[in-house]
Amino acid sequence: MIYFIDINVKKIYCYTSHIMKAKHKQTPLYTTLVNHAVKNMTSFHTPGHKNGAGIEKEFLYFIGKNFFMMDVTVFPEVDSLHQPSGPIKFAQELMADLYGVKESLFLVNGSTSGNLSMLLSACNPKDSIIVSRNTHKSILSAIVMSGVWPIWIQPKIDRNLDIILSSTPRQIEEKLEKFPEAKAVFLTYPTYNGICANIKEIVRIVHKHGKLLLVDEAWGAHLKFHPDLPISAEEAGADMIVQSTHKTLGAISQGSVLHVNSDEVDIVKIKKVVSMLQTTSPCYPILASIDLTRKQMAQRGRELTGNMLRNANYARKMINKLKKIYCFGKKDVHKGYNLDSTKLTMNVTKAGISGYEIDQILNEEYNLQVDCSDLFNIIAILGIGTSRIDMKLLVDSLSKIDVKYKDSQFNRILDIPNLSTEMVLMPRDVMLNLPSETIPLKDSEGRISAEVISPYPPGIPILIPGERIIGEIIDYLNKLNNSDNILPDYHKKKFEKIRVVTI
Repeated sequence: MIYFIDINVKKIYCYTSHIMKAKHKQTPLYTTLVNHAVKNMTSFHTPGHKNGAGIEKEFLYFIGKNFFMMDVTVFPEVDSLHQPSGPIKFAQELMADLYGVKESLFLVNGSTSGNLSMLLSACNPKDSIIVSRNTHKSILSAIVMSGVWPIWIQPKIDRNLDIILSSTPRQIEEKLEKFPEAKAVFLTYPTYNGICANIKEIVRIVHKHGKLLLVDEAWGAHLKFHPDLPISAEEAGADMIVQSTHKTLGAISQGSVLHVNSDEVDIVKIKKVVSMLQTTSPCYPILASIDLTRKQMAQRGRELTGNMLRNANYARKMINKLKKIYCFGKKDVHKGYNLDSTKLTMNVTKAGISGYEIDQILNEEYNLQVDCSDLFNIIAILGIGTSRIDMKLLVDSLSKIDVKYKDSQFNRILDIPNLSTEMVLMPRDVMLNLPSETIPLKDSEGRISAEVISPYPPGIPILIPGERIIGEIIDYLNKLNNSDNILPDYHKKKFEKIRVVTI
């Protein structure tokens, strides 16, 4: 073990020796790109801006020329993302070493491409997969593309906190026992609100049944770097994990990583699938930022995540002194769950106005942008770049809102209907092959949905293509017509028609 003292925060940190190895000071891809840029070579390759010369002047002035000097195309010196053999390969090996996995693959199309890759590589057409209903919408795309049958787990609601919880080990085991033909289990960990299921127990159960555990850890790339955070999916033994290095760490947007952490995964197949889903013109600045983020976290990971935690705990403590806004912590989370405390979910139901309205007020009056809002909550996501000044601005702004608006209860409850609906047709067939028609919602009972309907909140699919429409769903959607819920992709507030499979 290696110990060192950070004089800035007056703490002693302990790092395992492999994190402090000299090799993690290297940035093979970033260094290669910088060395190429300083040559100032005349470019007859893409992109057409030619080292920034063709960039509109105001954009060039704002961004700076160095960025565009690194924006190159694939050639031997800078390596190929699709068949890496040089600096990209070395950078990926360093990432795998840092996270303690077998292989890491860089993604320039965000974690969406990683989620697609996991399903397409782990499953064959007509296989089935167990997945919680409150998953990212990219999983619905993956289900359609891969041609698999989804076996849904209906998530439970915490009505005290007005949030959706993650799948429990018991729910997953029940599904595995009822559907032994399932090829894999897909888990979101942590959830958008930072809720973490007992992933070690889930890994044990899934592997006991001889299945793969695929984890969307988009919001948890920082988890492994501090002991006060929940265990990471890779440390718990999940088979494949996708992380967004841009969400809480220091990579440029769309920079993500797919970790392969199991001998049960066909690495040749996963590499083929990842290659199919990635652009042939990758953004090298994104790749360089992933490389640099790995170095940054190897050297300063505990310090940076420690700062995130301290900032989050400070804000949580100050917010919870207010009368009408509450930010839940670990002590509030249901038994069997853990919490990534760097996520701040602030319940505003006592403020007399919705989370949507407070989101807008923060934006327009206080120059502050939260990550998400719904009827009940606003959600602030911290990253390694979040400062104490940022946190004070958030606390001060909420303090003013807490005083300004009327003291009344927002009279709504978070509710979802029974989603144990019948899966009649393969989602892929409905989306890509079968004809559909639009009919009045009141006439749709018994028909098969040809679209995805996800009201916010709760932000989970109430219907997906291929499911039979039941009376309870129709009643729920009718109830939404007189509420403040948001139906994405619908311009009218009232939901009166639905697209169904043509009989």
